[in-house]
Amino acid sequence: MRIDAARKHEQLTAAAGEELAELALAARNGESVRLSLDKVAARAGVGIATLYRHFPTREALLEAVYRQELTRLCEAAPALATSAPADEALLGWMYRYLDFVDSKRAMGVSLRAMVASGAVTQSDTRARLAAAIAHFLKIGAACGALRADVPAEDVVAAMAGAVIAADPDQQREQTERLLQLVVDSLRTR
Repeated sequence: MRIDAARKHEQLTAAAGEELAELALAARNGESVRLSLDKVAARAGVGIATLYRHFPTREALLEAVYRQELTRLCEAAPALATSAPADEALLGWMYRYLDFVDSKRAMGVSLRAMVASGAVTQSDTRARLAAAIAHFLKIGAACGALRADVPAEDVVAAMAGAVIAADPDQQREQTERLLQLVVDSLRTR
């Protein structure tokens, strides 16, 4: 990809991510939301034709956003794991995970279609999340702050369970409390 084309691709993906974050807030307030490709193009400072040259379908754009945000979330883990005590750093990263999940709610049907088509797989997402969490667990176990007997995959399952189990009327607040309980259970006694 040419440098200018790569820059436009990045601008569009970032603009769509920002738009989805705003839509997630609206969805949390009970509003019906749908990503506007015209708004994404305007936010990126390009025309709609440029958007369609880079992303021929809404799903292609959403898949790029999903992958980019998952990569950012997971790549942040090593630095975060050393930025604070392991338990606090892990909880802070889990809150970033909630931001990631919140923005995906605005993808709605499109995300389910990407999963159904195999463009996005739960196994790949879980594996990447587990690799990120392993940084926190390794550092936490080495310093004695976190248990050494809990696989990262179990923490991913607990995080996903917290998101699914939370009451829709208090989704974010209750999920944060549930994640605090997960981290508490990982602490050494």
